[in-house]
Amino acid sequence: MSFRHVLLAEWTKLRTVRGWVAGLVAVSLVVVGLGLLFATGSTSSCSKGKVEVPCPTPPLGPDGTAVEDRFYFVSMPLDGNGSITARVNSMSGQIRLPDATPGVRNVVSGTVPWAKAGLMVKESTEQGSAYAAVMVTAAHGVRMQHDFTHDVAGGAQGVASGRPRWLRLSRTQDTITGEESPDGKRWTKVGTARLEGLPAKVRIGLFAASPGDVRVETNPLGGTAAAGRFSEVTALVDEVSVSGTTSGTWAQNDIGVDYDVDGTPHHPGRLVRSGGTFAITGVGDIAPNTTEGTVERTLTGLLIALVVAIVVAVLFVTAEYRRGLMRTTLLASPRRGRVLVAKAVVAGGVTFVAGLVGAAVTVPLAVRILRGNGIFTLPVDPLTQVRVIAGAAGVLAVSAVLALALGALFRRSAPAVIVAIVVLVVPYVLATASILPDEVSRWLLRVTPAAGFAIQQSVPAYEHVISHYVPAMGYFPLPPWGGFAVLCAYAALALGLAVRRLNGRDA
Repeated sequence: MSFRHVLLAEWTKLRTVRGWVAGLVAVSLVVVGLGLLFATGSTSSCSKGKVEVPCPTPPLGPDGTAVEDRFYFVSMPLDGNGSITARVNSMSGQIRLPDATPGVRNVVSGTVPWAKAGLMVKESTEQGSAYAAVMVTAAHGVRMQHDFTHDVAGGAQGVASGRPRWLRLSRTQDTITGEESPDGKRWTKVGTARLEGLPAKVRIGLFAASPGDVRVETNPLGGTAAAGRFSEVTALVDEVSVSGTTSGTWAQNDIGVDYDVDGTPHHPGRLVRSGGTFAITGVGDIAPNTTEGTVERTLTGLLIALVVAIVVAVLFVTAEYRRGLMRTTLLASPRRGRVLVAKAVVAGGVTFVAGLVGAAVTVPLAVRILRGNGIFTLPVDPLTQVRVIAGAAGVLAVSAVLALALGALFRRSAPAVIVAIVVLVVPYVLATASILPDEVSRWLLRVTPAAGFAIQQSVPAYEHVISHYVPAMGYFPLPPWGGFAVLCAYAALALGLAVRRLNGRDA
């Protein structure tokens, strides 16, 4: 009997058992039902003082990425090619810490590691518009960044070492080049950015920004939670010179500043100028937004669907042992391993289809409902969304193969289902529930089959963005395809052991 005939026979077995078919339908329905229930039941509420207001929608960068674009900008128009050169002499700031005395603000001097100041060319003063900047940072040396997601390291030393740093930013059509110098004479290129479609007239100038101070708190079990608090930075800049066709004088823009109900700016930036020295104070960040919800959170039903898929896959093989039919199956196809592989292909294939239908319906529809309820979901490019949807189906399918292999090894339903849940569901729940130390959570998602859930991560961790990059926040220790490969490896190993056992003794 050819493999195609064995495959057809296994498919016939599965589709003729109503309970198994109902279970596969349930896989889709659970994903859709719980995902839409989560979306319809979610609401948002924002306030300014005692007044309820609609929650603001984050600006989008040039490539459609949701971004934070909050900083103080001192600039002038530049028409065509040109450059700006300046010396950053020092950076200082203040950070708000948890109140030591209730009701008394606890503000201390200091700067957060990614506080930044330097030179920028920006398409306009609109949030999300294209830009390129060369800067010094409080703890990460000189950097060149552009369009929010791109970051290149320059010299390791910045003004934090007590040494002023010269910076230069040059524009040639849509190409921006950043340079640094210890003395204004010996220049080293930091990086180059190409801003496609950059108009002839842009803004060129000085800026300062300071992301919120992220402090991680540990609970008694070792789990962590993070809170961001206000910080600001003040940079002293002098020796400023601009070349090219410019017009007008320096203009000041507190880009992205929030206003209270009475119109008062909340934590405004500012400029104090004394002759040729600019003291620029900035708040906020210029970076990808990592604080909003992600598309994969709409797949809240995936864990329940996974348990259903595990049960169906285990029963698909153990039912034949329980009823004494496996010997008959092997007589019809003496090549025993081929029978088990055919079962795995059928179980994995139909589970993938069931999961794919559920995820493909849930993700776009739930995102639309969430946004209709005023809850923003970070946009992703089409390929990433396809990966999240197909990845969810892939996790279900490969997990079904793993469960089937465990069923063939144990030949009993209960222990196979329990082991499958213990190695797949339990590590994921423990790692993402903020109850274990972060390193333990990361370890669980590296070495157990639960690593496969990484395929759903839609937003990467950015080196130049301060955030709490832990599994509880949706960030996995392995890259998406790397984590999925770990799950596949476990499934392949279990299936190989099951085939070996089947070939090594009577069924």
